Amino acid sequence: MLIGELSRQTGVSERLLRYYERTELIHAERRANGYREYDDQTVETVRRVRALLAVGLPTRIIRQVLPCTQDTATLRPCPGVLTSLRDQLDILDQRAAELKTARRLLRQTIAATEDTENTAGQAPTPGT
Repeated sequence: MLIGELSRQTGVSERLLRYYERTELIHAERRANGYREYDDQTVETVRRVRALLAVGLPTRIIRQVLPCTQDTATLRPCPGVLTSLRDQLDILDQRAAELKTARRLLRQTIAATEDTENTAGQAPTPGT
Protein backbone atom coordinates (compact mmCIF):
# COMPACT_ATOMS: atom_id res chain seq x y z
CA MET A 1 0.00 0.00 0.00
CA LEU A 2 1.08 3.57 -0.59
CA ILE A 3 1.75 6.06 2.20
CA GLY A 4 -1.63 7.77 1.77
CA GLU A 5 -3.47 4.50 2.34
CA LEU A 6 -1.30 3.70 5.38
CA SER A 7 -2.10 7.16 6.74
CA ARG A 8 -5.84 6.61 6.26
CA GLN A 9 -5.78 3.18 7.90
CA THR A 10 -3.75 4.28 10.92
CA GLY A 11 -4.84 7.89 11.36
CA VAL A 12 -1.17 8.95 11.35
CA SER A 13 -0.07 11.77 9.05
CA GLU A 14 2.11 11.02 6.07
CA ARG A 15 4.76 13.34 7.51
CA LEU A 16 4.87 11.34 10.75
CA LEU A 17 5.00 8.06 8.81
CA ARG A 18 8.04 9.39 6.94
CA TYR A 19 9.61 10.23 10.31
CA TYR A 20 8.92 6.69 11.52
CA GLU A 21 10.68 5.41 8.44
CA ARG A 22 13.69 7.72 8.95
CA THR A 23 13.99 6.50 12.55
CA GLU A 24 13.72 2.89 11.36
CA LEU A 25 10.46 2.15 13.15
CA ILE A 26 8.79 1.12 9.90
CA HIS A 27 10.19 0.11 6.54
CA ALA A 28 9.03 0.66 2.98
CA GLU A 29 10.08 -0.66 -0.36
CA ARG A 30 10.54 1.88 -3.13
CA ARG A 31 8.76 1.56 -6.43
CA ALA A 32 10.55 2.48 -9.64
CA ASN A 33 8.87 5.89 -9.50
CA GLY A 34 10.21 6.45 -5.96
CA TYR A 35 6.88 5.99 -4.18
CA ARG A 36 6.98 4.23 -0.84
CA GLU A 37 5.17 0.92 -0.67
CA TYR A 38 4.30 -0.64 2.69
CA ASP A 39 3.17 -4.17 3.40
CA ASP A 40 -0.07 -4.90 5.26
CA GLN A 41 1.81 -5.66 8.51
CA THR A 42 2.96 -2.04 8.67
CA VAL A 43 -0.53 -0.98 9.81
CA GLU A 44 -0.15 -3.05 12.96
CA THR A 45 3.43 -1.88 13.43
CA VAL A 46 2.33 1.77 13.32
CA ARG A 47 -0.37 1.00 15.90
CA ARG A 48 2.25 -0.56 18.18
CA VAL A 49 4.53 2.43 17.74
CA ARG A 50 1.68 4.77 18.69
CA ALA A 51 0.88 2.68 21.78
CA LEU A 52 4.52 2.67 22.88
CA LEU A 53 4.78 6.42 22.34
CA ALA A 54 1.61 6.86 24.40
CA VAL A 55 3.24 5.21 27.42
CA GLY A 56 6.14 7.64 27.19
CA LEU A 57 8.82 5.64 25.42
CA PRO A 58 11.13 7.60 23.12
CA THR A 59 11.68 6.33 19.59
CA ARG A 60 15.21 5.11 20.37
CA ILE A 61 13.79 2.66 22.92
CA ILE A 62 10.81 1.79 20.73
CA ARG A 63 13.27 0.79 18.03
CA GLN A 64 14.78 -1.70 20.51
CA VAL A 65 11.45 -2.94 21.85
CA LEU A 66 9.44 -3.13 18.63
CA PRO A 67 10.89 -6.45 17.41
CA CYS A 68 9.71 -7.99 20.69
CA THR A 69 6.11 -7.00 20.01
CA GLN A 70 5.70 -8.72 16.67
CA ASP A 71 2.84 -11.21 16.48
CA THR A 72 1.63 -10.38 19.98
CA ALA A 73 -0.28 -7.66 21.74
CA THR A 74 1.94 -8.11 24.79
CA LEU A 75 5.29 -6.45 25.23
CA ARG A 76 8.06 -8.93 25.90
CA PRO A 77 11.36 -7.12 26.36
CA CYS A 78 14.16 -8.36 24.16
CA PRO A 79 17.48 -9.18 25.78
CA GLY A 80 19.31 -6.02 26.75
CA VAL A 81 16.22 -3.81 26.64
CA LEU A 82 15.16 -4.17 30.26
CA THR A 83 17.76 -1.64 31.45
CA SER A 84 16.48 0.92 28.94
CA LEU A 85 12.92 0.33 30.09
CA ARG A 86 13.91 0.75 33.73
CA ASP A 87 15.80 3.94 32.91
CA GLN A 88 12.75 5.30 31.09
CA LEU A 89 10.54 4.41 34.06
CA ASP A 90 12.90 6.37 36.32
CA ILE A 91 12.61 9.36 33.98
CA LEU A 92 8.81 9.13 34.02
CA ASP A 93 8.78 8.86 37.82
CA GLN A 94 10.95 11.99 38.04
CA ARG A 95 8.65 13.87 35.67
CA ALA A 96 5.62 12.77 37.69
CA ALA A 97 7.25 14.09 40.87
CA GLU A 98 8.06 17.39 39.17
CA LEU A 99 4.47 17.69 37.93
CA LYS A 100 3.18 16.98 41.43
CA THR A 101 5.34 19.78 42.81
CA ALA A 102 4.25 22.14 40.03
CA ARG A 103 0.57 21.37 40.71
CA ARG A 104 1.03 22.03 44.42
CA LEU A 105 2.75 25.36 43.77
CA LEU A 106 0.10 26.39 41.26
CA ARG A 107 -2.69 25.57 43.70
CA GLN A 108 -0.94 27.58 46.43
CA THR A 109 -0.53 30.52 44.06
CA ILE A 110 -4.18 30.39 43.05
CA ALA A 111 -5.29 30.20 46.68
CA ALA A 112 -3.05 33.12 47.69
CA THR A 113 -4.26 35.19 44.74
CA GLU A 114 -7.89 34.46 45.56
CA ASP A 115 -7.30 35.47 49.18
CA THR A 116 -5.65 38.71 48.05
CA GLU A 117 -8.47 39.51 45.62
CA ASN A 118 -11.12 38.75 48.22
CA THR A 119 -9.37 40.91 50.82
CA ALA A 120 -8.79 43.78 48.37
CA GLY A 121 -12.46 43.90 47.48
CA GLN A 122 -13.64 44.32 51.06
CA ALA A 123 -14.35 47.67 52.66
CA PRO A 124 -11.99 48.62 55.46
CA THR A 125 -13.18 47.70 58.92
CA PRO A 126 -13.89 50.60 61.24
CA GLY A 127 -11.02 51.39 63.57
CA THR A 128 -8.26 50.27 61.22
